[in-house]
Amino acid sequence: MRRFGLIGRTLGHSASARYFAEKFRREGIAGCRYDLFELAAIEELPRLLERLPELCGFNVTIPYKQAVLPYLDAVSPEAARIGAVNCVRRDGTRLTGYNTDAEGVRASLDGLLRGERPARTLVCGTGGAAQAVRYVLEERGMAYDTVSRDPARGRYTYAALTEGTVAAARLVVNATPLGTAPRTDESPLLPYDALTAEHRLFDLVYNPPLTRFLEQGARRGARILNGEVMLHAQAEAAWRIWNGDPE
Repeated sequence: MRRFGLIGRTLGHSASARYFAEKFRREGIAGCRYDLFELAAIEELPRLLERLPELCGFNVTIPYKQAVLPYLDAVSPEAARIGAVNCVRRDGTRLTGYNTDAEGVRASLDGLLRGERPARTLVCGTGGAAQAVRYVLEERGMAYDTVSRDPARGRYTYAALTEGTVAAARLVVNATPLGTAPRTDESPLLPYDALTAEHRLFDLVYNPPLTRFLEQGARRGARILNGEVMLHAQAEAAWRIWNGDPE
């Protein structure tokens, strides 16, 4: 049995296990399973690996995309540039980290923007997922500003955002977990009245499909996209990595 899975602190919202179960059934992939492994702290990872020698690879989610780095033997060049890992391949005792979030962000922006090139983007969040978003924006030469609760980590704090700043940023990305089930009443604290039909909103959250962040944009005519495209794209990229095609 080849085993795969997802590590994180709280995984009740995750659709990864269901996605891979459906993939295995649809594609006739036998002898594989995908499980969720909640870790109260990243320090529990070595014990998990010792307990499951059949674990061939795993995804990494909040809050361990950066914390996992010291446990890895190698990191792909792209993951090193991003500064975060969300996919780990295991070969014996050797762990190699990759970042497939970037591929998911690329696919999502392609579908949302449809060739448009907003002059300014706001990225809410400064964690591992946000780092992948910023990496892709930089790759495409798209200017952005970051928003954080911590004034030392973002260009803006949420309290400092004005309607003018949001109005000028025609692409707004939620790269925080705010709004994820079961806490669906949460959303980034933005001046939503500044949104228009010219805005594009991308939420990395996919559960629920329509977050409060996206609903606020849709109500004002903005084009919106949740994190489902990203989930599928990064999962397929991870599967290729685990099966010998890291490119």
